[in-house]
Amino acid sequence: MGFSIALIIFSLLLMMLVLMHKGKGGGLSDMFGGGMQSSVGGSSVAERNLDRITIVVGLLWFVCIVVLGLLMKLD
Repeated sequence: MGFSIALIIFSLLLMMLVLMHKGKGGGLSDMFGGGMQSSVGGSSVAERNLDRITIVVGLLWFVCIVVLGLLMKLD
């Protein structure tokens, strides 16, 4: 039961984080200051942190799916 709730939470969080990423024309991350990039080039600190958080949440989401699959197989 706990992994099912965690999967729902991680799914919603992952959806929100993906929508915050900057696309071709900008994204929701512009609202939070992610659109202010330096003229030197590269990603801003906010965008890099958003990338890292998205990767971590995606990995946790994947682990929840694997654990739930194993638990269902054992039953």
